[in-house]
Amino acid sequence: MKIEYNNLYTHFIFTTLHRESIILEVHRERIEKFITGVVKKYNCKLYAIYANPEHVHFLISRSPNISEEYIASIVEESTTKFINENNLTKTIFNWQTTASAFSVSKKDVDRVCKYILNQKEHHRKVTYTQEYEKFIDFYEKTLLRNK
Repeated sequence: MKIEYNNLYTHFIFTTLHRESIILEVHRERIEKFITGVVKKYNCKLYAIYANPEHVHFLISRSPNISEEYIASIVEESTTKFINENNLTKTIFNWQTTASAFSVSKKDVDRVCKYILNQKEHHRKVTYTQEYEKFIDFYEKTLLRNK
């Protein structure tokens, strides 16, 4: 059946291999713009993105015929190639082999956008490890409540 209307918002978190801090501030915006272009090419809309030194957050809405895993794989493969071909890191760049994708309700899109765009300030207070553990804890508790 064809889906005519949808609200499929997904908050992705990609982490560099071994959580290495290799995304340099000088290249951050270039990487963000590249990811934005990739997402747009696949008929998805990017609402917010921020590339931290060891991880990237981005929020998109996607077509129902594109799975989270498919768009994540496209972004992963294309950004790895782009970063390495343009020597945007001092070493060979790779993402971890897994990423995270969290669903977001329409009413929370603005809140999640603000959270993503505030990453620089946020990580002055909270490490990436602490942040990630809170995400997993929150979503695991949500899954358990819904069983």
